[in-house]
Amino acid sequence: MECFCDLQNREPKEIVPGARIRTFWGNEMLVSIADFVPNVVVPVHSHPHEQAGTIISGEFELTIAGETRRLKSGDTYIIPGGIEHGGRTGDASARVLDIFSPIREDYQY
Repeated sequence: MECFCDLQNREPKEIVPGARIRTFWGNEMLVSIADFVPNVVVPVHSHPHEQAGTIISGEFELTIAGETRRLKSGDTYIIPGGIEHGGRTGDASARVLDIFSPIREDYQY
């Protein structure tokens, strides 16, 4: 298992138009750095994995279980498994750190 992750040389994966992730994982969790261009919409969805995240830069409007908040750099959230959530950027780009447990196999690439 790699202990240090090379973000610059990791190929991104587009999860929705304008949203690209770079992921790294261990035995029990997966880390994702997500980069969003302006005006990207992540449709409402759910998955069985717990998800925790922090806004690294920019702003991201996040809806969790019907409650919507505009999050800014440093803001953090936790989404229990199975809960519907989605989000969007405004007129600026954003970078978000997400952590999933257990590992999202569809994000391993």
